[in-house]
Amino acid sequence: MPRPPAARNAHAHAPARSAMIIGAGPAGLMAAERLAGAGYDVTIYEAMPSAGRKFLMAGKSGLNITHSEDLETFLSRYGASRARLEPHLRAFGPNEIRQWCAGLGVETFIGSSGRVFPTAMKASPLLRAWLRRLDGLGCTIHYRHYWTGWDETGNAIFRTPTGTVQAKADITILALGGGSWKRLGSDGKWMQILQAAGIKCNPFKPANCGFDIRWTQHLIDKCAGQPVKAVTLSAGSQTIRGEFVISKSGIEGSAVYAISATLRDQWLETGSAILTLDLTPDRDLGDVATRLAKPRGKNSLGNHLRKTLGLDATKTALIFEVTPRETLNDPAKLAQNIKALPLPITRPRPLDEAISTAGGVAWEELDDNFQLIKRPGTYCLGEMVDWEAPTGGYLLSGCLSKKNINFR
Repeated sequence: MPRPPAARNAHAHAPARSAMIIGAGPAGLMAAERLAGAGYDVTIYEAMPSAGRKFLMAGKSGLNITHSEDLETFLSRYGASRARLEPHLRAFGPNEIRQWCAGLGVETFIGSSGRVFPTAMKASPLLRAWLRRLDGLGCTIHYRHYWTGWDETGNAIFRTPTGTVQAKADITILALGGGSWKRLGSDGKWMQILQAAGIKCNPFKPANCGFDIRWTQHLIDKCAGQPVKAVTLSAGSQTIRGEFVISKSGIEGSAVYAISATLRDQWLETGSAILTLDLTPDRDLGDVATRLAKPRGKNSLGNHLRKTLGLDATKTALIFEVTPRETLNDPAKLAQNIKALPLPITRPRPLDEAISTAGGVAWEELDDNFQLIKRPGTYCLGEMVDWEAPTGGYLLSGCLSKKNINFR
C-alpha cells in the first residue's frame, strides 16, 4: 500500500546519514558498497594514489578470491577467530562472493585445488568494475589522504599533499590493513593511534610467511628456487600435505604458509621450532625400510634413493643436508629420517614480507558488528582486527564477509 504523500515527502527530504571509510582495500570498499546501498552518503579516504593496491598485488599470479570446499571445513580455517567471524561468513560466504562477482560482470571458476578464481585470473578487471559500481552509488574517493588520528572534537585528521584536512561523519569505518607490505599502504601505524585512545591492540605477527633455515652454501647453490613436491609437513599437532620451495634463506610456499601459524607460535614461545617432513607420504615406514635395505651394489646412496623410493635430487639433497653420517649408513635409521626429516627453523621471515599479519585490534574491544565498544559509531574491519587465516581465498573471504554487518 502506498505511503501518504506527507510521509513520502518527509522521507525524501530527510538528510542522508554520512559514512566515512578510511582505507580503500577490500574490507573498506565492501563497507562502502553496503553503506551506499543503504542510503548513506559515503566518502572514502585512501592514503595511496589509487585503491586496492595489495588486492592487485595478490592477484598478479591469479586472484584467489574464495574457496569452494564444504562450509564446515571452510569455517574451520579461521581457527580461534571462527566464533566471531562465522555469522558473517555464513551470511556472505563463498557462494555469495561468487554471485557478487557475477553481479559485477566477473565470472569465476573452481580450480583443481578447490580454489575459486575469476575467469580472467586477474584482480584488475574486478577492481575496475567494483569502483564503477561505487561511483554509480554516489561514493566519493579522496586519494593521498593519510589518516593521522582524531582532534579534540572528534574530527578525523588527514595528511595530504596540500596540507591537513579534517572530516567528520555519522559513522566511521577503519579498514587500514595489517602490518605487512608497507609500500602498498598497510604500514600498521594506526595501532599507535588506537592504543593512545585506550583501545587494546595485540602486537603484529607475520602470518602466511616463510622461515629462515641455516642452509649450507652447497644446498643453496644446488636447490635454491627448487620445489619440494608431494610431502607432508608437521609442526605440533598440525599436519599439512602439499609442496613448498627452498629459498636462499630457508623455505616458503603454500604448504609452509598453511602451517606457518603453528611454527611461528612455537618459535615465539620457545625461541626455536622444528618442521618435520615426510618425504614419502604414500609409503609407510616398513615399506621404506625394506626398500632401503636392498643391496645397492655400486650405486651411490643418491641413486639408491632415487631407484628404490623415487626421491628426486632436491629431496635427496635435503636428506644429506640435515642427516648425520651414521644415520645415512644405517638403512633402518635412514628410513625413519625420511619419514620424519627434522628441519630446524631459525626464525620467521620479517613482518613486512609476510602475505598477511596476525595481531591488531583485540576482539574484546569490538561488539558483534565490529564496532569499537569504547568509541560508538567507529568500526574496525579487515586485517586490522586480530584474526588470521591461511592462503587459499580465506583471507579475502574474511574481508569481504563484512557486507552484512549491521551498521548503525
